[in-house]
Amino acid sequence: MRRSTILRTTGIILLTLGAVAAVGALVVRDQIDRHQRDLFSPQPLKRFAALGYIAGLTASVEMIRVLRDFIAWEPRTVLRSRARQIMDRMERQLLERGRASTPHQGVAG
Repeated sequence: MRRSTILRTTGIILLTLGAVAAVGALVVRDQIDRHQRDLFSPQPLKRFAALGYIAGLTASVEMIRVLRDFIAWEPRTVLRSRARQIMDRMERQLLERGRASTPHQGVAG
């Protein structure tokens, strides 16, 4: 009797943790989508806030492409400059990540 109660409780806890993790992933993805939309908002303050959010994200090729589109579209110099800084940092991070994952080969003499 005690063993089945422990198994049932463990199962419920694992299912609950899985559901919380899934909901958390959906919320994070929604936030990313919303901030990408706000990046092209007619309101400069929303664009600025979206850049701040994007600056905290992990570098990705997709985000660099979005930032390139934004830089080409953005009429305000300050926001274009901030986007360029973020994009340059992300490009450096991707290059460093690529170098770190590539094995170094010795020079044959």
